[in-house]
Amino acid sequence: MYPTARSHRAPRLDDDAKLRDLGYHPVLVRRMGSFGNFAISFSVISVLSGCMTLYGFGLITGGPAVMMWGWVAVGVMVMFVGAGLAEVTSAYPTSGGLYYMAGQLGGRRWGWYTGWLNLLGLLGAIAGIDYGAALFTGALLNLQWGIEPSPGTVMVIYLCILLLHAVLNLFGVRLVSILNSVSVWWHFAGVAVIVGALALVPSGHRSPSFVFGEFVNDTGWSSSLYVVMIGLLVAQYTFCGYDASSHLSEETTNAEVSAARGIVRAIGWSWLAGFVLLAGLTFAIQDYAGTRGSTIGVPPAQIFLDALGLTGAKLLLLVVIVGQLFCGNAEVAAASRMVFAFSRDGALPFSGQWRRVSPRNGTPGRAVWLSVAIAAVLAAPSLYSRTAYGAITAIAGITLAYAIPIYLRLRHRRSFQQGKWNLGRWGVPIGWVAVTWMVFVTVLFCLPQSHPVDVNSFNYAPIALVGVLALATVWWLMSGRHSYTTPTHSAGGDRELAEMSDEIV
Repeated sequence: MYPTARSHRAPRLDDDAKLRDLGYHPVLVRRMGSFGNFAISFSVISVLSGCMTLYGFGLITGGPAVMMWGWVAVGVMVMFVGAGLAEVTSAYPTSGGLYYMAGQLGGRRWGWYTGWLNLLGLLGAIAGIDYGAALFTGALLNLQWGIEPSPGTVMVIYLCILLLHAVLNLFGVRLVSILNSVSVWWHFAGVAVIVGALALVPSGHRSPSFVFGEFVNDTGWSSSLYVVMIGLLVAQYTFCGYDASSHLSEETTNAEVSAARGIVRAIGWSWLAGFVLLAGLTFAIQDYAGTRGSTIGVPPAQIFLDALGLTGAKLLLLVVIVGQLFCGNAEVAAASRMVFAFSRDGALPFSGQWRRVSPRNGTPGRAVWLSVAIAAVLAAPSLYSRTAYGAITAIAGITLAYAIPIYLRLRHRRSFQQGKWNLGRWGVPIGWVAVTWMVFVTVLFCLPQSHPVDVNSFNYAPIALVGVLALATVWWLMSGRHSYTTPTHSAGGDRELAEMSDEIV
């Protein structure tokens, strides 16, 4: 007898049986374990990306006090959202993620609009992450060779990063999983190295009263409350993308449990690491005004330079950039799986192209290319607008799609069938907190971020939101109501159809 061989195959067989129950024929390759699934969400959240790229934004929208306490408060609320989403993910572990859940719980139109909103957030996140990596790379080039980080230069770097991530994702989920696993340790070690260096090397540090109590309003708005609210973008933008665990569930073993745990664990560990990183940066500020108006292009680089000197600054920038590259690569993987799944159900224009999977490595290659191409377009306004990056991050922060499956789970709580990972009787109160927070955040991040509001300072996030809803409505009327269809979850008919398709293939 050889029980070991059986133990390796059994989880995959169970996962494929569950997927057939949900109405899909398994075509993606399950090569990702529990740690790999956690790693992709942890990598997408990436405190070395979100905290660092929006640190300069935080310096003017509330300053240290809002960044530190906002991080604590937003982390608590996001944990409610993550727990609610994890419960629904366990019941419906498919690459479609949020839109499939919404469709099963509320019907085709709920799934349709959820999918378009989720797609907007995922593509916006690619743009926000990789453009942030381009900004930090520009700062490193400036320190090393004196290259000016102009908008044009940063855009060229950005396009090169997008190309790199597209190529890496074409090699298959096994490489993506390995890179994400390395990413976890790189992030933990990176935070430890950055905070350790900033704590030990500088001769002077800011006081705790400054780090946790200094309020700064450089936005042009007179209302301190308004400034505090938009200052939450630093934390909320970082805490997005954890639905990646759901989108990679068809490539994960024991997906009902692993994908749900991956979401919650990624949020928890990111919450801790981000707090330590923000505190380490803020304690080490030598010149607040100089940091805020840094000519290098990114304020954290100025902190490194002032506190550690040129060599130390370049080394720490390299640590940050590598972490951001890991993050962007994971986000491209998640977004491409969403494109694949949405196309599989006939929701996107030319769906037949984007749902194709490579027979060699089981990767939806054309979905990868579409994802990075749209991300390139989303970042184009950064060539002429100084606030465009804030708009990109706001687009990524529009996570209303996270709330819809949780809301529908609450609305149909009597008929909702819990998966192997669930919240029990706490599911309903946790769900209502999560939905309320997501609605608040969506409204918040559509508001103008600086005053006066003009062409250069306008927040384009609400235009993107209205635009994608309008596109979704038009495409629904023209084609979607006829072409878009998701299987109905059942224990009988759809599973039999999926098994029959297995035999045909």
